[in-house]
Amino acid sequence: MGNDKSSLNVRKNNWLILIAGFGSAGRRHFRNMQILGYSNFIFYRSHKSTLSNNEIANCPAFADLEETLARHPYIAIVSNPTALHLSVAIPAAQAGCHLFIEKPLSHTIENCNELKNIAKKRQLVTMIGYQFRFHPLLISLRRQLKEARIGKVIGARAEYGEYLPDWHPWEDHRKSYGALNKLGGGAILTFIHPLDYLYWIFGEVDRVHATMARIPSLGTDVDDDLAEITLEFKSGVVGQVHLDYIQRPPVHTLTVWGDNGQAKWDFHAGTLEWKSVDGKVDIEKVQDGFSRNTMFIDEMRHFLECIEHQKSTRISLNNGIAALKIAMQAKQNAFRKI
Repeated sequence: MGNDKSSLNVRKNNWLILIAGFGSAGRRHFRNMQILGYSNFIFYRSHKSTLSNNEIANCPAFADLEETLARHPYIAIVSNPTALHLSVAIPAAQAGCHLFIEKPLSHTIENCNELKNIAKKRQLVTMIGYQFRFHPLLISLRRQLKEARIGKVIGARAEYGEYLPDWHPWEDHRKSYGALNKLGGGAILTFIHPLDYLYWIFGEVDRVHATMARIPSLGTDVDDDLAEITLEFKSGVVGQVHLDYIQRPPVHTLTVWGDNGQAKWDFHAGTLEWKSVDGKVDIEKVQDGFSRNTMFIDEMRHFLECIEHQKSTRISLNNGIAALKIAMQAKQNAFRKI
């Protein structure tokens, strides 16, 4: 056993890990991978981040992608702004890098299949950073819905709202990627998580309807500071998703109705509440010590273990493309209330 552990540590130290972007996501992944025992990093950066560079001062950093890939990284963590994901991911895949790409996969469906084909040809392990699929209560909700705990599911509603200026308080929110069309901003793409986990729980979507609105006081240049989305699933479930940049304090909930009860997950409360038609209420809670970063640690551990064992991840490129298609349908079909 000791030799196996030593061999694994050698491999970890030999894996050169490229991190593209050092905003809040890039910094989180860098720190978490160190927690998981990895120490060999290079960075591809625009040097536009408003965060301190001190903790990566000893890591090689390049502004030229070709020069970066010439170092032959084994893994690429793509955590730059959404609109720039594929411009890094495709060359990295061509260079043979296993890929972890922050959500959403891109700001457009264009070129997604090209990346998919390269990854398949090169037999690369790929994963999209939808960390809420690793939330223990969402995992529990999905399992028990499949077991028909509340009977046949009729509908679901997710609500996800945060005040954009509080999201990254160290920077001017109007210059952040979430506020700029050219970087793939807007609430639908930035807060895409409910579209992904509803797809994960309920399956493929038949039709998408949406309404989008600007919130003038925020000063963004996106059309969707707020969005109301309706999803008609092939299973017959009707889903609604509310996304906004204005709520204080932040809200992130998912309520599911069945013909024999109701379930409500509340991320900020750390609870999953089950109500049966006879009035009985059961409440599940996250374990002591659970934090938002727990999900990020778990998703990265899963990705790295899949590379170690050369197997597919839970959230493949196909999943990333599926969630992105739903988001793009919402944006394209939306009534815009400007």
